[in-house]
Amino acid sequence: MFRTALLASAALAAAPALANDSTAELGTGGLILSRNDVIAMQSEDLFISRDRVKVDYVFRNGSDTDITTIVAFPMPEIVGGPDMNISIPDDASDNFLGFSGTSDGQPIQPQLEQKAFAVGLDITAELTAHGVSLNPFAQEVYDQLAKLPDDVANEWRDRGLTTLNEYDDGSGWKKERTPLWELRSTYWWRATFPAGKDVHVSHSYKPSVGSTAGLSFFYDGQFQGDYDDYKGRYCIDSGFENAVRKAAKANGDSFPPYSESRIDYVLTTGGNWALGNIGKFRLTIDKGDPKSIVSFCGTGVKKIGPTTFQMEAEDFYPEQDIQILFLDTWSDEGGPQ
Repeated sequence: MFRTALLASAALAAAPALANDSTAELGTGGLILSRNDVIAMQSEDLFISRDRVKVDYVFRNGSDTDITTIVAFPMPEIVGGPDMNISIPDDASDNFLGFSGTSDGQPIQPQLEQKAFAVGLDITAELTAHGVSLNPFAQEVYDQLAKLPDDVANEWRDRGLTTLNEYDDGSGWKKERTPLWELRSTYWWRATFPAGKDVHVSHSYKPSVGSTAGLSFFYDGQFQGDYDDYKGRYCIDSGFENAVRKAAKANGDSFPPYSESRIDYVLTTGGNWALGNIGKFRLTIDKGDPKSIVSFCGTGVKKIGPTTFQMEAEDFYPEQDIQILFLDTWSDEGGPQ
């Protein structure tokens, strides 16, 4: 375990406390190779901001034979439901994170494999046979479910594939067939790693960013609620705590004028390369606004710019995922600055 908490130095203006509405983040990571013992990850250069995740890799085939293997980018699993409030950058698209990549400077043309599951069963073929798309957050899915014959719709509801969501939108009560299934999506391609040569692979996407209007762990002038979980997950230290208390005091109502954002990056699942470690690892995190606070677990972290922080390591074993907490100040108008 390693820790750092990095604070904004600007003074905080008074702002109203905000409702604690929240959207959840989806954990997303990097590339995964089919298990092999000859392709080493020479380096990984990982950049994370709330607008973009970019990763540059150098792989090296240490054998005397060319190796062709599967490289995959697992998209986060998404689950439908009337109460699901998840941050999805483009919920109408199959490529809902805007994934793209290159290999030695040439665009990668990956294949997309998608499957839908409900109550532990693969229901992909059944949905497709009835003309229902797989993405449970796409509007077209709701339109397609509305057109299902009643006998099919009732059977799907009885089996737990869908539910009937009842709500009042201000013009009277509505009933809406709502998907409950889980979508699993993976981009993959076959890549050749020439014997004794470096291969440069890059990819990028827009991350899922969870958010809360206000702080879920500090109110009525004290840390409470889920704070113990936050403290461990994001390695929050006394400097972070003092900044939050100071902001609350300056605001005059025991509520700090902050909203929170969260990113999860899954680092631990990508160890299918020779030795299982990364020769040279560099992590750069950009908090976006100089006045914002960012806290995450790291070792030897240095500030390299007004909004950027960096850590570097050699022979790095990805033993834990990266979880990042951002706090942004609020303006007098009630929105993030």
